[in-house]
Formats: sequence, structure tokens, C-alpha cells
Amino acid sequence: MIAVEPERLLSYRFAETTLDTTITWRLEPEGAGTRLFLEHAGFDLDSPLGRKALDGMGRGWPSVLERLATVLAEPEPENPAG
Repeated sequence: MIAVEPERLLSYRFAETTLDTTITWRLEPEGAGTRLFLEHAGFDLDSPLGRKALDGMGRGWPSVLERLATVLAEPEPENPAG
């Protein structure tokens, strides 16, 4: 874990033994809602693995974010405990 600010920021290292990149999720209030920012940084573009990972992650993150948007748009389940 690199940084945590509750309800604002989560930053952590990803694949430390191979890629050693950093993923940062940041939340900012916007109107009546919240905007999510995602940054995946630190790819070694001088390395074939780094270039391949950047390409793969670049194609993969949109589907992750689409799924996240779908889940967040679903109504919250009722709490049976009240």
C-alpha cells in the first residue's frame, strides 16, 4: 500500500516482482455525485514485458470500469437487519 485517504484515495503497487507499476484510484466530489479517476503508471517501456503489459492493461481497464459502473448503478440491497 502506498497511500490511503478514506473516501478520497487508494494507491498501491501492482505486480511488484514483474511489472512494479502503481495503481491509483481517486474520488472527487462532482455535483450531486462523485467522479472516479484511475491511473495505472510506471510501465517500463524499454522492456518488452512493460510494453506488452501497457497494451494489455490499456485494453483491459475499460471493461473493468464498465463493470464497476454497472455494479455502482444497481440499487443497494436492503439490509435485512434493518
